[in-house]
Amino acid sequence: MNKNKKLIYIALLVAQGIIIGLLENMIPFPFAFAPGAKLGLANLITIIAIFTMPVKDSFLLVILRLFLTTLLGGTVSTLLYSAAGAILSYLGMLSLKQFGSKRISTIGISAAGGFLHNVGQLVMASWIARSWNVMLYLPVLSWIGILAGIAIGIAANYVMEHVKTIQEFKLEYE
Repeated sequence: MNKNKKLIYIALLVAQGIIIGLLENMIPFPFAFAPGAKLGLANLITIIAIFTMPVKDSFLLVILRLFLTTLLGGTVSTLLYSAAGAILSYLGMLSLKQFGSKRISTIGISAAGGFLHNVGQLVMASWIARSWNVMLYLPVLSWIGILAGIAIGIAANYVMEHVKTIQEFKLEYE
């Protein structure tokens, strides 16, 4: 594969992830019982990266997206929470992908990623607060994360089936 083509693809996905993340930060979440909860729409880009890039490139994408989104609209604390959630989610989704598409679907991988993202953020919050009581929030966030993960998995399936460029990269990396 042409190195320039690969770099452009990574840059485009990073840019899309940043834009989605910044737009999502502007959307108020309508459920008062889950303050601070988000849908995790930028995870769509992570799912696409996991299925269309080698591990090294997809991890680079996740790290670039985290840092650039924080620089454009976050704080050090948002970086800590986002990084904990994103990295745990990424590693979990990558591990589940190893089982193969016959055992676990993109939707299942995405749902697990939504759950793990919340676990990572709550572990970070527990560490910062020096109290495991924060983990009591996990059941509420789990439902939101799993449902959002299912929706994002459905969207990722659609995008990977209908966007020609993504199909080409998926075939080149396989």
